[in-house]
Amino acid sequence: MPTIVVEVMPKAELLDPQGKAVAGALGRLGKTTFSGVRVGKRFEITVDGAVDAAVLAEVQELADTVLSNSVIEDVVGIHVVEEAAAAASN
Repeated sequence: MPTIVVEVMPKAELLDPQGKAVAGALGRLGKTTFSGVRVGKRFEITVDGAVDAAVLAEVQELADTVLSNSVIEDVVGIHVVEEAAAAASN
């Protein structure tokens, strides 16, 4: 079964407190080569059957209305992952 991955990130112009906390922790660990961190969300949606334009359109609608808050977040990616790659990431 194919998996559709939806990636959501905070809008670039907004403060990212989680990213700031991670960046601070990296600095305390001596990892000074990184200038910033942003923390987002990743959703993996398993699809029964083939992924076609209608399925992708439905996922886009879900991403825009349910999976993200359009006031503070952007949907930055929607892509299909093959079965083998999805199983390896779990």
